[in-house]
Amino acid sequence: MADEVKLPADSFEPLDKSKHLDSEKIAAPNLTFMQDAWRRLKKNKSAIIAMIILIIFFVLAFGSAFFSPHNPNAVNPQLANLPPKWPGVNINGLNGTLVQAGSRVNAYQAAGAGAGVHYWLGTDYLGRDMLSRILFGTRISLTVAIVATAVDLLIGVTFGLFSGWKGGWVDNFMQRVIEIIMSIPTLVVVVLLILILKPGMSSITLAIAFSSWTTMARLIRAQTLELKEQEYVLAAKTLGESSIKIAFKHLLPNLSSIIIIQTMFTIPSAIFFEAFLSFVGIGISAPQASLGTLLNDGQKNFQFLPYQMWYPAIVLSVIMIAFNIFADGLRDAFDPQTKG
Repeated sequence: MADEVKLPADSFEPLDKSKHLDSEKIAAPNLTFMQDAWRRLKKNKSAIIAMIILIIFFVLAFGSAFFSPHNPNAVNPQLANLPPKWPGVNINGLNGTLVQAGSRVNAYQAAGAGAGVHYWLGTDYLGRDMLSRILFGTRISLTVAIVATAVDLLIGVTFGLFSGWKGGWVDNFMQRVIEIIMSIPTLVVVVLLILILKPGMSSITLAIAFSSWTTMARLIRAQTLELKEQEYVLAAKTLGESSIKIAFKHLLPNLSSIIIIQTMFTIPSAIFFEAFLSFVGIGISAPQASLGTLLNDGQKNFQFLPYQMWYPAIVLSVIMIAFNIFADGLRDAFDPQTKG
């Protein structure tokens, strides 16, 4: 007969209240959806760097009245086409010198500029300060893009939400309208609107907004078709809540991540499109400056004075890249399953 195993007398006594099992501890704090998304976004270093770069550009652009060293539209022909000059820096390209007839000369002395005169990014063909014009031009480009995106957001979300919620023949009719609009080349629509409204900030903003809201509408419509079959929406309908209340209380909060992500992708597209229209001469008109008009002015002297085109091109490229990296980070933060 096998030996009996004797257990200690306290083997079946309940645990002390002061003793807590590790398995019963909460592994992580209870976070809301937005807090959890922010936690994931902070882990994405490239997205955070892009966000910081965008904040810096926004502060400099919309605070250009304080940061600009000169009046961006002040014409000074005798100081035209001066190269960049940084006080105390003796590096070619930043010391105010140019190569002429095989030798390097001080362009500021040749133009009769005073000893204390310097332009951080040089001047253009009319003697206007490039740094000030880039700051003001960035502000105009960002303003056009943000306002156009806001109009795009208002029309696209409303149209897509209504189409997806109603369904049936209403949805079919509204989708055919979107398909007709999308079948027309965007550039044709924009050019016609600008010709009717005359070139300027308002006309180019409306033109970009009118031609770009369809993508947002189709995304919102597709998600609304899925969300309206969820139990909490059906319960709200059963309780007699109005469609408007369901939209604001149940649908829009669950669509917020898609709206934010698509908005962050729409803004750089609007910036680039505005720059393109201004570059070809049908966008912002003189003497106002945008990144597109600065590129157009700079390419005329690119062979001899490349800095006039390089600087606005670098600003436009950095803004576009930063917006796209930040948008990718937001997409991964709001919906980690899409991360490939």
